[in-house]
Amino acid sequence: MVDEDKCTACGNCKEICPKGGYIWTIDTVARVSNLDYCHVCTLCAMKCGPDAIKIMRNAPDE
Repeated sequence: MVDEDKCTACGNCKEICPKGGYIWTIDTVARVSNLDYCHVCTLCAMKCGPDAIKIMRNAPDE
């Protein structure tokens, strides 16, 4: 999830993501465009300077 109020559209999330071009779209803010390619590595959240990315995981039962 991207907090659009905090996002500066710097592109660090897309740059560090192993599948960045498939997952991220950057315009005025970063947007997740396709989570099918996401491996939940959390690199995007770690690289986000303004702390705008939060990783949400489903419980194992879901």
